[in-house]
Amino acid sequence: MVGAVVDDEGAKGRRIRGLDAEERRARRREDLLDAGLELFSAQGYQDTSIEQICKQAYVGTKSFYEVFTGKEALYLALLDRIVVDVTGRLTSALDALDDDRDESEAARALIRHFADAFVDDVRVARVTFGEGRAVTPLAEVHRRTNRRWAASFVETAWQRLGVAAGPHPRAVAMGLIGGLFDIIADWLLDADTARPADRASLQDGLDRFYTVISSGLSAP
Repeated sequence: MVGAVVDDEGAKGRRIRGLDAEERRARRREDLLDAGLELFSAQGYQDTSIEQICKQAYVGTKSFYEVFTGKEALYLALLDRIVVDVTGRLTSALDALDDDRDESEAARALIRHFADAFVDDVRVARVTFGEGRAVTPLAEVHRRTNRRWAASFVETAWQRLGVAAGPHPRAVAMGLIGGLFDIIADWLLDADTARPADRASLQDGLDRFYTVISSGLSAP
């Protein structure tokens, strides 16, 4: 049959603009996530409708529901995409650290990468931290799960760097992550996110907070 392809399972599907059905679905998914990032960051979750997201993404409402069950599902998928990106950036940064590097300097380098992961594209920070309240109960579970992941990453980094984190490293790591997240959220309120000086002030605040936390790591 002209214009048809056979996938690995033997099913046939038309190619449109060089993409098969699954590839088109994946493209629509990314377009919808990009639209959600833009609109949630600009006007918040509650004030953004599925119709607006579809219009922004040039995707029909019917096609939206072929990808996501609703706005909440898209929002959670967007948070997951952000976590995957930040995880990749921080893992690469940790792997690239010189083993002979001073612990304090290495930790600050990781915090710089952490901040950059959110403010290189300030929309990411606004979606992640700008919604200070949980937009839905499931989103709150998601947010807490992501914080636990971040705390676990901190513990892994401390182990790699040879940091003595005391008898309760998880509690300290959770406190550190909560503080870092709140500093970024507070910074978003009135900072000019494009100004180098304002971004430097964020980094300074994060550095100072880590200094306070690290000074008590070995405390009983």
